[in-house]
Amino acid sequence: MHDNYCIDYDSPTTTIIFKGSLRLSGMEDYSPIANLLEDVALQNKPLITIDLKGLEFLNSSGISMLSKFVINIRKLNKSQLLIKGSDNVPWQGKSLKNLQRLMPSLILEIS
Repeated sequence: MHDNYCIDYDSPTTTIIFKGSLRLSGMEDYSPIANLLEDVALQNKPLITIDLKGLEFLNSSGISMLSKFVINIRKLNKSQLLIKGSDNVPWQGKSLKNLQRLMPSLILEIS
């Protein structure tokens, strides 16, 4: 838990839950989160869920980090990726659809 955001990993369901507002200054600041995502990817679980419904803001560096994760999952070709977003969070609709372009098999649930 940090001042503006919280990231939880639920190991039994292979779900990473993002909440709050991620405004870190660059890729270096995002590296602990990127490392968590990479560790989860390397577990080769059948399904990995990224729950972004509670993430109110994500800057361009954060979107870049997520994009790299999606590309990594696509390259590993071991896991199905499910990303959950919210209609109530303006940035998510367009940005999350762009992730589907990087990995057409990605399942996107926006509710």
